[in-house]
Amino acid sequence: MTKGTLYGLGIGPGDSDLITVKALKILKSVDILVYPAPLDGDSLARKIIDPHLDKKYTEIAIKMPLENSQFPSDEVYGEATTKISKLLDSGSDIAAICEGDPFLYGSFIYLFERLIKTEKVVVVPGVSSPMACAAILGKPLVTKNDCLVIIPGTLPEEQIIKKMEVAEGVVVVKIGRHIKKILSALKKSGLMDNAQYIERAGLKEERIVPLSEISAPVPYFSIIMAHRRGDAWK
Repeated sequence: MTKGTLYGLGIGPGDSDLITVKALKILKSVDILVYPAPLDGDSLARKIIDPHLDKKYTEIAIKMPLENSQFPSDEVYGEATTKISKLLDSGSDIAAICEGDPFLYGSFIYLFERLIKTEKVVVVPGVSSPMACAAILGKPLVTKNDCLVIIPGTLPEEQIIKKMEVAEGVVVVKIGRHIKKILSALKKSGLMDNAQYIERAGLKEERIVPLSEISAPVPYFSIIMAHRRGDAWK
């Protein structure tokens, strides 16, 4: 029997229309969906693709605390890997849904590392949140000979400051409860006046808020963008 293929589909940061044609074709061709989900509440990944689902799927929700320091859970991903492997061995193709791009801080990476040696895995890139946020804000990330740095807000403040200093374009992700530390780093790096904040980009709940009006905590799905020249074209 021919084994099935595991597709890691990047589906964009929130706007259902930002899914690629390739990802959409694969989504409609498979019968099994895998996606990350919190212990309580709905999966954002599942919500993004919902408008495109026009048939019944077998759905596997990988549930765990998505904003917890224990993420990713070896136990949870181990159990999911076993289940997925059995389905692939039976000849079934599977679409693993990943917000943004699978290989840019994507949850799919934790399945990929466990399955790539034994299974056929195809990764389909998606629109990442920095690109989507830049378009929404009307702020190009970089131009000409600029460098871009993407910084996880989970790092210590000293490391955030050091990384901010090495590039013209700066994107801070994974903000959440780390917002005060990040704002302090922006001030010390001289980027505060050139920075913009956006949360839940592409969703109905999208908000663009001046940094001076932000109070902790903020949603995990939020981004701060800055450029040392203010605008990349200057």
